[in-house]
Amino acid sequence: MKLLRPSSLLGRLLGILVLVVAADFILNAIVFERANEFSLQEEDASRMSDQLVVAYRMLDQSPIDMRGEVAEELCTERFTVNWAPQASRQATSIELDRLREQILEREPDLNRTGLRLHLQALSDGGDVGGSMILSDRSIVSFSADVNEAWHFNAQRVLILIMPTVLLVLVGALLVRAALQPLNKLLEATRKVGSDEPSPISVSGTHEVRALLNAFNVMQDRIHQLIRNRQLTVSAIAHDLRTPLTRLQMRLENDPGDKDNRDAMAADIVEMRLLLESLQTFNEGLDHTGKIERVDIASMAETLIDDACDRGHDARYDGPTHLVMQGRALSLRRVLSNLVENALHYAGNVRLTIHSQPDEVVITVEDDGPGIDEESLEEVLQPFVRLDEARSRDTPGMGLGLAIVDQIVRGEGGCFELSNRAEGGLRAVVRLPVAAKN
Repeated sequence: MKLLRPSSLLGRLLGILVLVVAADFILNAIVFERANEFSLQEEDASRMSDQLVVAYRMLDQSPIDMRGEVAEELCTERFTVNWAPQASRQATSIELDRLREQILEREPDLNRTGLRLHLQALSDGGDVGGSMILSDRSIVSFSADVNEAWHFNAQRVLILIMPTVLLVLVGALLVRAALQPLNKLLEATRKVGSDEPSPISVSGTHEVRALLNAFNVMQDRIHQLIRNRQLTVSAIAHDLRTPLTRLQMRLENDPGDKDNRDAMAADIVEMRLLLESLQTFNEGLDHTGKIERVDIASMAETLIDDACDRGHDARYDGPTHLVMQGRALSLRRVLSNLVENALHYAGNVRLTIHSQPDEVVITVEDDGPGIDEESLEEVLQPFVRLDEARSRDTPGMGLGLAIVDQIVRGEGGCFELSNRAEGGLRAVVRLPVAAKN
């Protein structure tokens, strides 16, 4: 029976169902009571009573072959009468009991007519209808158009609809309240591994509370694993610099063959570059840096000017100033990696920036060999080097584009690679103007 406890999700949903059914019963009882109170104003009640008495007496006293014509003469714009030797009679509407008593109180003679009253369907006008029995057992049916009948019908429809609408709203609000902790969990799952762990406040049903507790524990474990990996990589990269420095010093003092020394010196330089690249990738996983106002256009222009000063074919097309929110060091690393990647593989680069209402679009193009279409996704993975598509003398560990992808996603943007129809590679970075915290 634990599943039916009020603290359980099933118990709470069943409680909501019981509450809705109870409310429906109470509201229907109120509607029923309200319906039984329907009556006419004195003037309308008096007119309707007089019309019924006149119709009964004239038709009862008229010859049978004349009753049809008499019925037609009794009809007015707001009161119609029909006579039939035999006809089925509609049952009395319980909501018109009060109106029937009101008419009989004014005209006691109608007691012997077996007077029945009912509300006509809205499609038939929604008027008050009814029937009487003449002394020869023939039937007189009538319809009376009264203002209160229309109002009552409108109220009846409205009151019948209102409980349903009200119960749907109440049920929706109660279910939403019961599931609110799950919405918090959904929002928190989007941040796991990208931000500092923020425990979710535990509330809700027994099952939901257990789920939130388990999520908080899992979130801490994931964060600890990521932090331990970052610390391990940083420690390895830092500690390896010392033996590399010693090797460099010993190599410089080695009187051996010059070609061998140059080859070993090149290997040491490449190892340094590998460690720097690995540490840069490791730092790129940390998205907790300070968010500030960054002039992305000025930053891009500076990088392009620096490339031109080094003798490269580099061009910039975009505004002189374009301020956005972001992490300055991370954004500079994105631009630098893309520019250096293009220069290394193609020998030229074109960097374009343009702004949209809620995002900044950065495009970096080159005229190089491009990348095989089936490898465009693979190249964004860490430690992947597509030597077949690019030249073999590639420094680093294949982390340049992976670093860009990690940083851009950490900033709440997206990174896309595609081959240009004219040849070369196109890299497009889309960043939100307001950085993700």
